[in-house]
Amino acid sequence: MLATAQPLKVAGLINRRSIIMASLLSIFFTKAKLEEMLKASSEKGLDVTISVNDEANKYRQNVSATIAQSKEQRESKTPKVYLGNGGVFWTDGKISLAPKKDQEQHSGAPGEGETGDLPDFLK
Repeated sequence: MLATAQPLKVAGLINRRSIIMASLLSIFFTKAKLEEMLKASSEKGLDVTISVNDEANKYRQNVSATIAQSKEQRESKTPKVYLGNGGVFWTDGKISLAPKKDQEQHSGAPGEGETGDLPDFLK
């Protein structure tokens, strides 16, 4: 017997109408890189930076993942530790900045910024 329809609950998504996606990316990590990532991680986890380039390389990749660097590391030109590469495989052409952690949420026009049933980490 089929169950009744339930809200979408994949990767923290509760309801398709509550989330507007601008892009979907795919990144491949080799097994060796995954092991390296585990060794480099702290007890809480590993801070990773994902970059999306405007143009693809000769392998049709325009997304890369690196271990995040501190401001001091970036200023001293410390080489990045690359973890994996991939590409954008779907986009609506619009990517917007996420609010900074220290900024308060602003109340915009009615309906703007509505998060519906989203878990706190996605609001």
